Amino acid sequence: MMDRTASAPAATPAARDLSGPDPRPSAGLLARYRKLVFLAWFLTLDLIMFGAFVRLTDSGLGCPDWPGCYGHFSPLGAGEHIRAALEAMPYGPVSAFKAWIEMIHRYAGAFLGLMIIAIALCAWRLRRLPDRSPALAGCVLVMVCVQGAFGAWTVTHRLMPLVVTTHLVLGMGLLALMTWLAAREKAHAPVPADPGAGRAWMILGLAVLFLQVALGGWVSTNYAALACMDFPTCHGAWLPPMDFREGYALLRGLGQLSSGELISQDALTAIHWTHRNFAFLVIALLGVLAWRWRRTPGLAGPARLLLALLALQLLTGLTTIFFQWPLLIAVMHNGGAAGLVLVGVTLLWRLSRAGKPARPGRETHEPPHDRKPPKAA
Repeated sequence: MMDRTASAPAATPAARDLSGPDPRPSAGLLARYRKLVFLAWFLTLDLIMFGAFVRLTDSGLGCPDWPGCYGHFSPLGAGEHIRAALEAMPYGPVSAFKAWIEMIHRYAGAFLGLMIIAIALCAWRLRRLPDRSPALAGCVLVMVCVQGAFGAWTVTHRLMPLVVTTHLVLGMGLLALMTWLAAREKAHAPVPADPGAGRAWMILGLAVLFLQVALGGWVSTNYAALACMDFPTCHGAWLPPMDFREGYALLRGLGQLSSGELISQDALTAIHWTHRNFAFLVIALLGVLAWRWRRTPGLAGPARLLLALLALQLLTGLTTIFFQWPLLIAVMHNGGAAGLVLVGVTLLWRLSRAGKPARPGRETHEPPHDRKPPKAA
């Protein structure tokens, strides 16, 4: 008699097909998810640089309403309004060129938002795989929504420095999250265990870097890049006359003091001087870390890139002063800051994996359950 306690035979593929769809995600879904992540990561970096171009060409109010342009989907339908605004203020913030720059930035931002929604949905469907929590993708989705809100407030608050600077910092934060998301999908050489408490130092380095990004955003949004035209001194002095209280008053309009008067030269000097000198702390801290790790397995590539980007930032910063803020150099300076964030987060990710084996399903395009077992010898 057959033993009733014996195990039932494994279901055949045909039986599984009859019983319903396999709830496990497919290798194709995982591959599509990875492509979406890397494409969205690249678009985020591009948007940051294009956002700098919008700001530096004074195009932020090229369409002074939101989300459209004078109530139209594109500047094509707003031609009459744009011409009227241009006639009223020939050197004002509105022109057809500036309107198109602003709207292209908005279109790209909307497209990025749709891509991140798709990433979050894919991450939810992949949640059954090991180490595939959708939490980070959900955080990215929340971040891009907040970033979109600040983009709208940038226009409705008439380029208020606090709102514009927050918009820039949040953009860098979104890039940091997208970099972490992308770094999880890319294989790299194993990192030795505990390379000198590197993770804690890299967290400190990123915190200092984001503070410098905020200071740089404050310089840009207050148009203080040319407040000091000499180097290394400022107005011929190491400590020129400065007004920190008014320079860093947060709740004020563009070009104004908190009293409503025009911002003073001393306030602009304080803004510029602070960003310039804090840069040396950032270069020293990140430079030492990058030099330490330039030959460490798994960290050498990003560390050397970090050294190169620090040198580029110093060069573009000085060039901005000596050549009076040329547009291309200024955009490159913003892009260099984004590159530092990107490389810093990549280093932090790899340091978080120091001494750990490679995760299954990360280095191949197939989830673990879809891999075929090796053939018997």
